[in-house]
Order: sequence, then C-alpha cells, then structure tokens
Amino acid sequence: MKRVILGAALWLATAAGLQAACTGRNLMDDLSPADRAGIAAAAAQVPNSEGTVWEARKGDARMLLLGTYHFTDDRHVAAVDALKPRITAADALLVEAAPDAQAQLQSRLAAEPQLMIDATGATLPERMGKEQWAALSDAMEDRGVPAVMASRLRPWYAATMLAVSPCMMAELKSGDAARAGMDFMLIDVATAAGVPVKSLEPYDTVFGLFSDLTPAEEIDMLLSALPGAEHADDFTATTAAAFFSGRVWELWEFSRHDAYANSGLSREQVDRQVALAQERLMDRRNRAWIAPLTKAAEAAAPKGREVVAAFGALHLPGEQGVLRLLERDGWTVRRVAQDEGTTR
Repeated sequence: MKRVILGAALWLATAAGLQAACTGRNLMDDLSPADRAGIAAAAAQVPNSEGTVWEARKGDARMLLLGTYHFTDDRHVAAVDALKPRITAADALLVEAAPDAQAQLQSRLAAEPQLMIDATGATLPERMGKEQWAALSDAMEDRGVPAVMASRLRPWYAATMLAVSPCMMAELKSGDAARAGMDFMLIDVATAAGVPVKSLEPYDTVFGLFSDLTPAEEIDMLLSALPGAEHADDFTATTAAAFFSGRVWELWEFSRHDAYANSGLSREQVDRQVALAQERLMDRRNRAWIAPLTKAAEAAAPKGREVVAAFGALHLPGEQGVLRLLERDGWTVRRVAQDEGTTR
C-alpha cells in the first residue's frame, strides 16, 4: 500500500528537487470495468473530488487554490503558462515548503541523521519477520541503500524511501534531478516576478507526522509499503494520470482498492492504515493551513490583490479538505474553468 505513505515521500522529494522522468503504466488500466466503476462511485461521494484549480472568496479577500502534482511531467508547462498571469499579479504564493524551508530541511537532515536513523534501538530485522526483512532489504538494495544501513532506518523514513522507485532514486543521487516538478515551476514564476513565496507550515512538520506512532504501528506502516515497492514507477504513472484528468480523489480510492487486493492485510487493517494516513498526511495539515491562508488573503485584500496557494492536489477534496474547511469558515469556493484563463 505504497500510496498510504506517498504524501510524506512527495513532501521530501519536493524539498530535494526530485525529478520523476522514469516511466510506468497506469495501473487503473488493469482494473475490471466493475472495479473502475466502484472506485469512481466511491470518489464521487467525497466533496470536491474533482478539479485542481479553485477560487475562494470571502468579502474582499480572494484566493486561487492550485492542487499540484509534485513530480516532473511535460504537461506542467502548459498548465503553469496558463496560470502565470494570476501568479505574477498575486500578493504572495503560499506553498507547502518555500525555498528557505527546503534549505532548512536539508540542513537539518544533514546535521541530525538520528532523525532518519536509529543508531541505538532494535534494528528493523529484529522488529520484523525474516521474510519481511528479506523483502525490505532487497528493496533498499535496489535503491542503493545497503542492508546494514537500511537495518537502522526509522520505519517512517524507510517507508518513505520505498515510495520512490529505484529509477527515480538513481536520478536523485546522480545529480540529474531538475527543478521541474509543478511546485518548483510555480515558485520560479513567482520569484521571477518578485512575488513573495511563503510556506504554509514549518519546515520540520514532516518529522512530527509519525512521531507518536506506537512501535507496532510503525512496523505496520512499513509493511504496508512493501507490496508496491517494486512497482513505484507504475504508481507514479497512475498518480499522474489521475491528476491530469482532474479525478483527484479516485487516486485515494484506488489506493484502498489496491491494498485490499495486494497488501496481505485484512480489509479492517487496510481501512485503519488508510484512515491513519489521511489524518496524518492530509487532514491534520489541512486544518493547520486555514489560518495562514486566511491571514495572507486578508492582508492582500486592501491592496486589491489575491493570494495563490499551491499544494498537493489530494489536500483539496473531502470533508476535512482545504475547500470544505474554507466553506465552513464562510468562504465561497468554486472550481475554475478553462475558459476563464487557467487549466482545470
């Protein structure tokens, strides 16, 4: 169930500037018509389940909300070009991790390797079954991490690494990774226009996402990531296909369906993992973002300007998604159509 921890992987990959030029297949194409219909029906029950470009208004305060896909794709060029007029005229661009936050994160990881590595506690082979450790060590070796080093990784970080395919990991290590993900492209547009770029959350948010998990929950999270580790390129292609079609929440429902079929966990265990991931990776952060979004928009209103906010597209939908939370706070939200000068 690699997508359960995909959000953390994408957050770290964005901060590192990871390029996803590797190719895979859309796993949705392997589903039966009945399964596809079931996923679509489940997604349709979720508020604001489709669309990646939205507006929010409250009095004179205005926001343009952009759901992003963090990795490289040639289709980003046209999308970002269409958004340039709104970004260059904005009072500020708010993103998950602004350049200064990305630099702080990289510096912190370099200075405090214990955030990723447990040098004194029980090793992963001691905490996992023999076959489970063998599968994990093989997956880590494929990603250029020797088993002896992998044995000391903290479970959340090991799970995050499994979400990045060996191909993408090789590109990152080679230095070929480009600032070509959508978030970086938007940041570059704003920076060139002199528009301030601000973070929606502290740089160290990622370290707290899983800090209070029990030892058993840590290993469960790692085990749930293992089945999809060898197909990470396919999962990346599946994510891209869902994003560019605008069917944002179908990706999350596909993750649940795939886990039921392939994780080896019971449906109850899968549902618990999915609920945990949604709360830690999305809902909790969404709630924390409403205050900085509102503050920025209200500060821009007297100047007759809007703010632009860009973050992973899965943060938009749902009862605890950014859009519904804004609505509950008195904002009017609407999806922006192509004929209004931006992409959907």
